[in-house]
Amino acid sequence: MITVNEALAHLFALTSPLSVEEVKLSESSFRTLSRPVKALRDQPPFSASAMDGYAVREDDARPGATLTVVGEAAAGRAWSGTVSAGQAVRIFTGAPVPEGAARVVIQEDVTRNADRITIAADYSDSTNIRPLGADFRIGDQIDSPRVISPSDVALMAAMNIARVPVARRPRVALIPTGDELVQPGEAPGPDQIVASNSYGLHALLTAAGAEARLMPIARDRIDSLQTILSLASDADLILTIGGASVGDHDLVAQAAADLGMERAFYKVAMRPGKPLMAGRLGDAAMIGLPGNPVSAMVCGHIFVVPVIRHMLGLGSAPAPRLRAPLAQDVEANGPREHYMRARLTPEGLVPDARQDSALLSVLAGSGALLVRAPNAPAAKAGEIADYLPL
Repeated sequence: MITVNEALAHLFALTSPLSVEEVKLSESSFRTLSRPVKALRDQPPFSASAMDGYAVREDDARPGATLTVVGEAAAGRAWSGTVSAGQAVRIFTGAPVPEGAARVVIQEDVTRNADRITIAADYSDSTNIRPLGADFRIGDQIDSPRVISPSDVALMAAMNIARVPVARRPRVALIPTGDELVQPGEAPGPDQIVASNSYGLHALLTAAGAEARLMPIARDRIDSLQTILSLASDADLILTIGGASVGDHDLVAQAAADLGMERAFYKVAMRPGKPLMAGRLGDAAMIGLPGNPVSAMVCGHIFVVPVIRHMLGLGSAPAPRLRAPLAQDVEANGPREHYMRARLTPEGLVPDARQDSALLSVLAGSGALLVRAPNAPAAKAGEIADYLPL
C-alpha cells in the first residue's frame, strides 16, 4: 500500500493541464481562466458624477453662493459646454462632469428657484465625482489561473471583453460496475440495489468544473466491462466504480489490463477507500474507485477533485484542509489515514459514532471529514484537528 500523498503524486503524473479554448463571456462563469485578460477601456471612461446634483466650479462651491443653471447632463447624455464662473449644470448620477466643473453639490444641499440655485450653509464638502479610470485603466488585467466568479464576469464585461480564454473541461466517464446495480427509478430485484455512487460523483465533478458523463452499468463480466470501457475512449479521465478489489467478481483490473492499461498503483493506506487503483488506458487516465458508497465519495473528494483541478490548470495540490477543535474525545487511530465523517458544531468537530463506509445518510449529514493520521494517539476534546469541509 502507498500513502495518500504518494497516490496523489502518481495521479498528478498521470494527468496534465488541458488545452485552452475561448468562450463567450456569458458562458464563462465558473470556468477556469487560463490566461490573463486585460481591460480594453478605462472605467469610468470619463470623470462621472457620483450623485444627483449640480456641477460647479471649485471657486463657486461655497456656502450661500447663488449660481445660474445653464444646462443639464444625464447618464448617456453629456452637456457639451464649459462651466464658467457663477454657473452650474444640473447633473445626474453617471453623467460626464462638464469641462470647468470640479465638484458636484448634491441636490439636497441646494435651494432652486427657476434657473437659480443657492448652496446651503452646511453643504457636503465631498466632490461627489468618480475620476476617469478610478476603477481600472486600459491594460489592467485579471490574473490567471482562477475560477471565474460572477463578479469576475461583471468586471470583464466592464472591461469590454467579449470572449474569454478558459481551460477545456476535462471529459470524465463514470462507469458503475456490478450485477447488483440498477439505475435510479428502476425496480430493483430482491438481490439488487440502486446505483448511487455514479450520481453523487457526477454532481461532485460537475461542481469541480468537469464535463462528467454517466455511462451504462458494466456487469460483472469481462466482455461487459470492456465494452463500456471502449465507449469511454474519448474521455480524459475514466472512473470505474466498484470491482477494483480482489474478489472473484472484481474484474475491473483484468478487463482494463487486457485493453492495455498501464497500472500506476493499487491500494492506498486510508480508510475508507483502501482498494483504489490507477493507471493509464490509451489517452486517458483511469482511476478505479471502491464500490462502497462512502468510500467512493470520499475518494472523490480526496483524489478526483484535486486531479480535475490539476487538469484545469489550477495547480497540483491536495484538497485544502482546515483546522478546528475536537468537541469530544477521539480514540487512537490504526495504521491507515482515517477520514471520519463529522459534523462541525459551534463547539468543534463531532465525529459520527457510525463510520461504516456503506452509510450514505451519515455522509449526507456530515459537513466535514475529520482527518486522523496513521497511528495517531487518542485525542482529547479541545485539541486542534485537521478536517476537509464537505
